[in-house]
Amino acid sequence: MELFDSHLHLDDQAFAADREQTVARAREAGVVGMVTVGTGLDSCRVAVALAEQHRDVFAAIAIHPQDAGGATDGVMAALRVLAGHPKVVAIGETGLDFVRETSPRDAQRRAFRAHLSLARACDLPVIIHCREAYPEVLSILDDERATRVIMHAFSGSAEMAQQCADRGYGVSLAGPVTYKNARAPREVARVVPIDQLLLETDAPVLTPEPHRGRRNEPAYLTHIAARIAEIRGQPVEEVAAATTANARRIYGVDDR
Repeated sequence: MELFDSHLHLDDQAFAADREQTVARAREAGVVGMVTVGTGLDSCRVAVALAEQHRDVFAAIAIHPQDAGGATDGVMAALRVLAGHPKVVAIGETGLDFVRETSPRDAQRRAFRAHLSLARACDLPVIIHCREAYPEVLSILDDERATRVIMHAFSGSAEMAQQCADRGYGVSLAGPVTYKNARAPREVARVVPIDQLLLETDAPVLTPEPHRGRRNEPAYLTHIAARIAEIRGQPVEEVAAATTANARRIYGVDDR
């Protein structure tokens, strides 16, 4: 069984002591691909360096919405240069976060549009971070005519997931789908078409059951896949194969 972790943060300090072992454990668990996501310029450079070091690790680059004020013209120009690296497969995570408003909403909106412009210029898909802002995020994506989109760690309703699916977006589910009282992620797992569904850990956070309360890592993707398969009433091998194929297609990693 092959799995693809469509979103994690290998550059995080939580992995400083055992980063190589973390990657090795992921491979042993059947994870054949990982996209490590930078959240600031320095973080993006580390993500690209990690992707260079591992054949099965790829990078996505952006300034996180919570640090949107840092998405200056100079920083965006530096990201555009970095986006030319052959292991960079997406722009993101970018979007709007109306829960932790560490950046003003107007700054987030400007940065979001700047990242969408960068993705368009570089012909790369975009990874969306969205918290309590789905209607506005979808409105901006429509306005910018974005089509190659991954809704990362989807936390909206099943109805909102259907709106994303109707637009052709990939919808990615993480650890919360395994939580006992997490009703909405289970409903999302049921309604998203299998050819638009992706899996992620968002490691080191959003740790799935039965490891909840500890640091997350890509090897735990097996628990997410198993839970989604149970919810959908499909063999886990079928869910793994489909979501891996989806990630490879959207990120274009077979061409890298």
